[in-house]
Amino acid sequence: MDFFLDEERARLARRVRAWTETHIADGDATDSDVDREARRIVEALGREGLLAYAAPREYGGTREHIEARDLCAIREELARASALADTMFAVQALGSYPIALAGSSAQKACYLPPLARGEAIAAFALTEPQAGSDVLALETRASRNGHGYRLNGVKHFISNAGIANTYVVFAATDPANKAKGISAFIVEGGAPGFLLKEKTVLLSPHPIGRLALEDCFVAEEQRLGAEGEGLKIALSTLDTLRCTVGAAAVGLAQRALDEALGYSQTRKQFGNALSAFQATQMKLADMATDLEAARLLVYRAAAAHDCRADDAGLRSSMAKLFATEAAQRIVDQAQQIHGGLGVVAGHPVERLYRDVRALRIYEGTSEIQKLVIAKQLLKKEMRHGL
Repeated sequence: MDFFLDEERARLARRVRAWTETHIADGDATDSDVDREARRIVEALGREGLLAYAAPREYGGTREHIEARDLCAIREELARASALADTMFAVQALGSYPIALAGSSAQKACYLPPLARGEAIAAFALTEPQAGSDVLALETRASRNGHGYRLNGVKHFISNAGIANTYVVFAATDPANKAKGISAFIVEGGAPGFLLKEKTVLLSPHPIGRLALEDCFVAEEQRLGAEGEGLKIALSTLDTLRCTVGAAAVGLAQRALDEALGYSQTRKQFGNALSAFQATQMKLADMATDLEAARLLVYRAAAAHDCRADDAGLRSSMAKLFATEAAQRIVDQAQQIHGGLGVVAGHPVERLYRDVRALRIYEGTSEIQKLVIAKQLLKKEMRHGL
């Protein structure tokens, strides 16, 4: 790991782990209190200075530029402690990054400092009922209206729906132009015509829901970048943050391995600890090897992004694909080692089993990652190896 994660980031990871031990409860928020707990976590992350890693220094951030290795180090340790804490950090970064990437100086100065301090909550509104992996199928429209736009449409599976202050919303300004006809807008929570339609209940408690834009007026000054640059902004954001999803998977998998190691040495069957049986040892060996491979892929991809390497996108897709699939296997094996205890509601391993599943879906499913990887490999410049 020394190749990809320097001592400064290693210290950051240790700091986050120590912080979670005193500030993050080892347990689920319930669906009834998840919004309240989500707000508390964002405020706490802001006070600790962790959200500042998701903004540039000029606008309240820690570094001159947002760096993927920082985000990965933080997400790994947050996810090890709490899927909700990881989610709140991740979505704050997801909503901040497009503003940092494409926002005007005025937009950055207005929105990024409060997000970096945890005084405001961000959201990234791209997905729609008919537009998930197929982004070009989005139906939300932004029609010119005086010195602004009228937005109409529905957004689905939007994290922080109803609790965010700052939403980055994607809509078609020129539907006939497909990829070059999508634009991005900053929409403030509570804007007239911007409505929370319903909260969505997931396997793992999460502030998420469906939003409707009903003739919602957005001033021209709230557009991010030029008209038609929305898809580019969205894909650039997801491309950078994709490897951090792998980091969250690594954190969940590490917690699962820790739980399995501890339990297998204390639980006795047939007069011996579970860890004395070769069947258990082989499971543990597979879990640890998968975990190490995933961690290396994740931080190699993050380093590639920070170095602006040409193959950074490819490596992020590989890291996200392998790490999330490996985490699912590792958590499943941890649950198997725990036996009946592993399916008891509220047990750490049972929570991990629910928490890990979404990682293979959001920010590009495993199937989409395989298509992205294959497309890159088939390009002429990629045929001679990585």
